[in-house]
Amino acid sequence: MVSLDDAVVARYESHGSRFEVLVDPDIALDLRDGEEVDFDELLAIDKVFKDSSKGDEASDEMMEKVFKTKDVEKIAKKIIKNGDIQLTSEQREEIRQQKRNQVINTIARNAINPQQNDAPHPPKRIEKAMDEAGIKIDPFESVSEQVEEALDAIRPLIPIRFEEKKFAVRIPSKYAGSSYGKVRQFGELIQEEWQDDGSWIGIIKGPGGIRRELEELLAELTEGKGDVRLYKR
Repeated sequence: MVSLDDAVVARYESHGSRFEVLVDPDIALDLRDGEEVDFDELLAIDKVFKDSSKGDEASDEMMEKVFKTKDVEKIAKKIIKNGDIQLTSEQREEIRQQKRNQVINTIARNAINPQQNDAPHPPKRIEKAMDEAGIKIDPFESVSEQVEEALDAIRPLIPIRFEEKKFAVRIPSKYAGSSYGKVRQFGELIQEEWQDDGSWIGIIKGPGGIRRELEELLAELTEGKGDVRLYKR
């Protein structure tokens, strides 16, 4: 349960009445984005208020009239999803920056450059294009929605598209036993084969932009002796 010092007000107004709950701002925004959250960690106080600053609770009658229930969990979820979350300017900026980084990394991980042999775009290039396009991140809008908006805005600036690719991965025998399990979790393993010399070869399907991550992971696991190639069959 979030402490009162760290909680913020989530507010909803309807039928001439105001309803407030005291919530953890991060968990509330996760809930608003459609994520599953631990309700026990969401509220500072398990009550619905008409004025939380005064400690005045909402009446059962008004909760039934507006929300058709007196269940605090159900009402809190509706308030968070349909009302306003009263963030401080520092909280708002911190969440905006977090979501900006998530948008950049999501695009970089999933996108390819069709003009450069389907190579991934570095996050810095995505970030620069977003800056040029004047994209403003909304702390209350979901990351998935803002990824789509950002992608539409930067398409005129850089060659980019989302596309799944297949990658052929080879791990030398010295490292195969300890490394192949981590590599195969990178995407959908559609084929694998152990060679006579003990090396492992796998075909992994995933977002086109994971190639750089896959190369970096393999280099770390195999001291640079592994290999990742685009599989074009």
